[in-house]
Amino acid sequence: MYEINELPNGLRVIRERIPFARSVSAGVWIGTGSMHEAPGENGLSHFLEHMLFKGTHRRSARDIAEEMDAIGGQINAFTSKECTCYYAKVMDEHLGVALDVLSDLAMNASLSEVELNKERSVILEEIAMVEDSPEDLAHDMLTETLFKGNPLAQPILGTARRIEGYNRDDLDRYRKKHYRPGNAVLAVAGHFDADELDKLIERFFGEWQGGEPSEAVSAESCFNPKAVKKAKDIEQVHICLGFPGVALGDENVYALSILNNLFGGGMSSRLFQRIREDLGMAYAVYSFPTVFPGCGMFTLYAGTSMQHVEVVLSQFRKETARLLSEGITEKEFTMAREQLKGSYILSLEGTSSRMTNIGRNLLLLGRARDEDEVLARIARCTMDDVMRVAGDVLLKPHGAAVVGREADTLPTDWLIA
Repeated sequence: MYEINELPNGLRVIRERIPFARSVSAGVWIGTGSMHEAPGENGLSHFLEHMLFKGTHRRSARDIAEEMDAIGGQINAFTSKECTCYYAKVMDEHLGVALDVLSDLAMNASLSEVELNKERSVILEEIAMVEDSPEDLAHDMLTETLFKGNPLAQPILGTARRIEGYNRDDLDRYRKKHYRPGNAVLAVAGHFDADELDKLIERFFGEWQGGEPSEAVSAESCFNPKAVKKAKDIEQVHICLGFPGVALGDENVYALSILNNLFGGGMSSRLFQRIREDLGMAYAVYSFPTVFPGCGMFTLYAGTSMQHVEVVLSQFRKETARLLSEGITEKEFTMAREQLKGSYILSLEGTSSRMTNIGRNLLLLGRARDEDEVLARIARCTMDDVMRVAGDVLLKPHGAAVVGREADTLPTDWLIA
């Protein structure tokens, strides 16, 4: 069971004690990602994430690495559209070191101009890598197309042109705007002594100060069912179809997740069985839901040869129509619901995943849900709920993105008919 409290400076703390564990994971969650960036700030959330590891006023980049290696710990970070997280996993006896380093990163990064120019090159290479991964490129193109005009359309990495132009003042200004205790959550999960943890949190995070709250951002009422194509000299054609999904925190997320499992989310799903197993026309074929504050997306993907594109797209349409007209069976509904329950529980088998679960939920939803509550919500889903959500999602106009050799010659009505 987790506990939540708030420090006088506004930092929310959520913790879950796991008595039988010997490790503990801690994460500092910041409520800023690419969807919080103004157009002239795109890529700063991710750039700043990189720069925090390049040194603080107390530690060099080498010091950070050596200090964590010396205790056998792990430290890393990631940036998403909704947030940025800095996290560490250590043996329980070294929790103080982990919190010391994490607080130092969040509060005291030096943002050295020399290191900034080095890291700029690293990020430019990271952006270039997307071009070499056509599957990732197709997904990015789909998001950019569907959410055009909304901050969600912005790439997490930013664009090369933007990254090349940023200086230290840009990063420092962005940090001061978003890196404040009132816009952050500290999550801790694993084995710890509660009284000792209280002292450590007060010691390392109690003096954190920051500015005023910024305006909340959501992605409501912004979905553009368009098609985008990009020719690329590669062997496969990568196809993404995107439908309006459900928003973060929406109760329908459970029914949509069950729908995903039976439609394209696993090896027994309809799309996988039909397109890969029966027809042998794709190695990778799948679906998945994505949720954001205010809106969501449901994506179908397949990677196939140019000669099979028309058939694969027709199978997407046929399986969608069959689902909506014939419904689902009790057997596949039960299997998909049990699959969702099992994958959810298995995903929490570790202190890092449990920390991520409670930290992200508190930051983005304002609360966390324990396993019993989530399992109960999944159990309450019915076949009617799944079919209702299927109609809400799959009957609406969708967008598409396709990348591959001669992809630009594909008829648009194949993609968004």
